[in-house]
Amino acid sequence: MENWFVNIAHALTNWLTGLGLSAGWADFILLVVQWVFIIIIVTLNVIVLIWLERKISGFIQQRLGPNRLGPFGMFQTIADAIKLLTKEDIIPSATDKLIFRTAPMFFIIISVMLYVVLPMGENMVIVDLNVGVFYFISVGSLTTICLLMAGWGSNNKWSLLGAMRSVAQMISYEIPLAFSLLGVIMIAGSMRLSDIVAAQSNVWFIVLQPVAFIVYFIAATAELNRGPFDMPEAEQELTAGAYTEYTGMRWALFFLAEYTNLVAVSALMSTLFLGGWQGPFLPSWLWIIIKTYLVMIVFMWLKWTFPRIRMDHLMSFSWKVLIPVTLANILLTGIVLQLFKGMGW
Repeated sequence: MENWFVNIAHALTNWLTGLGLSAGWADFILLVVQWVFIIIIVTLNVIVLIWLERKISGFIQQRLGPNRLGPFGMFQTIADAIKLLTKEDIIPSATDKLIFRTAPMFFIIISVMLYVVLPMGENMVIVDLNVGVFYFISVGSLTTICLLMAGWGSNNKWSLLGAMRSVAQMISYEIPLAFSLLGVIMIAGSMRLSDIVAAQSNVWFIVLQPVAFIVYFIAATAELNRGPFDMPEAEQELTAGAYTEYTGMRWALFFLAEYTNLVAVSALMSTLFLGGWQGPFLPSWLWIIIKTYLVMIVFMWLKWTFPRIRMDHLMSFSWKVLIPVTLANILLTGIVLQLFKGMGW
């Protein structure tokens, strides 16, 4: 079971080269197949996650949640997807048509691009970049542009205010999120995700960097626009924020991208702090799935437990609390590393 996917990839490459294709073309076709596989897995995973979040929210609020369509209401998400596919695509006449139409497409494309460097098991990564952490943060930050495009292109004051809130919030929390990862990079001595996982063979980095783990979790919640930090949407004030004018599948693409980002951020957290694919007995790819789902369940638990906080409190918390804490953590980590180095460890 451990090498199923690796063996399939090798078999496909050997079959393509056996047909007379060069090694370069065989690798390119394998890359395309891996991308298609990721898109399929992400889409199916979102269906499960939406059902799971509805069940968790129902449990926390002492409700039943989905329970009509299929066993335990599992087909409810599929029914919702069919409804969105058949809804009329309404585009207001005053919108900037090009920006309005392309914003959700860019959002989902950027979200899927995050999976390029995520190790989904031992030797199971599409591109094992030596700057994998930097790539993830850099590409993930591009989603702010997509939200700004959605708000600006809608030509709606509520959408524009929601988009500006998103940009302000996400840029503010990208800083402590990036700083929280520096301690892990300093200890591992590499930004390659596979090297970081290998460095946790004796002890997980959540033990060595507990402050960084907490800061990353908080900052990631704000980056994902999830409760209690979902001010950019804020239905009571902005009537869905940047998404106000979107209907049908265009709105669904934003929704899909948000859950795609949730999985990617949770997988990165599992990789950096929870030992990645490492674990006893089970295959490595199954361990990363288990850890990622546990992290996502905590995200869902927090969303349906705490009330939304004020926008000014949210921004102050980032600049006045999280950033100083992460800077202190970086300084302390550097001092401890130098002490250990001086002691010959």
